[in-house]
Amino acid sequence: MAAAIFVAAVLAWNNADTGLTLVASLLITVALVFTAGSALYSLVYRSPLRPAFLYTQSLFDLAVVTAIVHVTGGASSQFAALYILVTAAASLLLPVSGGLLIAALGCVLYSADVILTPGMHLDLGVWLQLAVFASVALGSGYIAARLRQAGAGTEQLAAELVKVRLQAADILRNIRSGIVTVDAAGGLVYANPAASQLLGIELDDHVGSRVIETVSQAAPELARALERAAQDGTRTSRAEGSISTRDRRFPIGLNTTSSEGDGGRTEATATAIFQDISDQKRLDTLHARAERLEAVAELSASLAHEIKNPLASIRSAVEQLACSPRATPDEQTLGMLIVRESDRLSRLLSEFLDFARVRVARVEPVDLAAVCRGAASLAAAHPDRPHNVEVLCNGASDGMVVDGDEDVLHRAVFNLALNAVQASPQGGRVRVELAPLSVGEVPAGVSFDLGGVALRVSDEGAGIPLEIRDRLFDPFFTTKPGGSGLGLSIVHRAIEAHAGFVFVDSDDRGTRVTVLLPSHQSDTGELV
Repeated sequence: MAAAIFVAAVLAWNNADTGLTLVASLLITVALVFTAGSALYSLVYRSPLRPAFLYTQSLFDLAVVTAIVHVTGGASSQFAALYILVTAAASLLLPVSGGLLIAALGCVLYSADVILTPGMHLDLGVWLQLAVFASVALGSGYIAARLRQAGAGTEQLAAELVKVRLQAADILRNIRSGIVTVDAAGGLVYANPAASQLLGIELDDHVGSRVIETVSQAAPELARALERAAQDGTRTSRAEGSISTRDRRFPIGLNTTSSEGDGGRTEATATAIFQDISDQKRLDTLHARAERLEAVAELSASLAHEIKNPLASIRSAVEQLACSPRATPDEQTLGMLIVRESDRLSRLLSEFLDFARVRVARVEPVDLAAVCRGAASLAAAHPDRPHNVEVLCNGASDGMVVDGDEDVLHRAVFNLALNAVQASPQGGRVRVELAPLSVGEVPAGVSFDLGGVALRVSDEGAGIPLEIRDRLFDPFFTTKPGGSGLGLSIVHRAIEAHAGFVFVDSDDRGTRVTVLLPSHQSDTGELV
């Protein structure tokens, strides 16, 4: 506007008043300098527009408009309406009080220009003009207040949205389940850190590119379910698959879902959620094993009682016949053979009864460290110990106390230590280790609210063949000549009676049996 006035002054240079021409020249110069400085401050350096800057800009605008109105005829100038523009801008940019202040100052400047201009006076037209200025100030102030209120609500909503997004992102980053989202073409949209860890693939490096084939190398079932969901929206629920990495192979449970795009801002996607269920599988196996052992225990107890008494009578009768003076040497030899085999069957029946009678008779604080030391000493002195096998009891310090039956726990630890000794090569080492149970060692789905103890018995033998690992705890299954196959079954029943768990890990470097036991009982008397 200042430039337009300056051009008008130039066109009318010869007829214009000298003073007005000077005012126009100064106006365009000051306007150019001030506008350049304002643009440099706000647009180039991107400095925040604080109230001081906005007030300065509004005051300068009033000065420019006043000069323009003065040069173009004062009260009769058609450019007096520019005060409305300045007032509206100030009301939107400044607080309500600031907008009213600029409007009042504009009215004062306009009135002063009218009063100080010769031949001008405050007539009805001027008062109407001032009334328009005031009305614009009030209306603009009201609109600005409503806009600020709506803006505050929008900012609060945006802040809440950002907060929710941050919380969701934090949950997805820390959740133990893997989450993978792909688009309709199989391109990776999102993957949380757990997905990369479970699959053994740095999925962040594949964002935006097709990832189905890469996932298929480690988890083919997951890749197929994800592709079906992406292509035709087929959802998968409570399915199972497996992941094979460089270090191990483990089962997973997976679910997939899909979302349809709106053809505009969002596109169709498919999401897979999967988790390692190896711990759950092991727990299911333990529970199934416990049920089988309980059924076999009841049958063993019944059969042992039914057989043991007749067997004792047979043994006594044969022994008397063999010792009779009328018995021939052959009859005596056969009699002693029957007696010897009867004793062997009696011992086997006693083991059956021991297996069936694994019960927690009394619950009291038990020093598990002392139990481990005693069981390790007995195993080290056993006649079946290979030459120079050393039994070490590590970490079994005092203070490892659990609630339970000391006799039952001793039998379980001794059986584990003896098995490890018998499986060791000559000169090998058997380690019986005891330590407080850490949170990371507790399998998923298991809760030891009041703490627990981890007992590990390891050997340096050849390991357990893969094809027989699932049968280790089955009653009467053994690979030892003359063994009854009840040792590990008794261990499992003893630990299960104490609400604990038994896990076996084996490779060509040896076997490690891990026992997890709760430390205390609950108020209801149940082990926790």
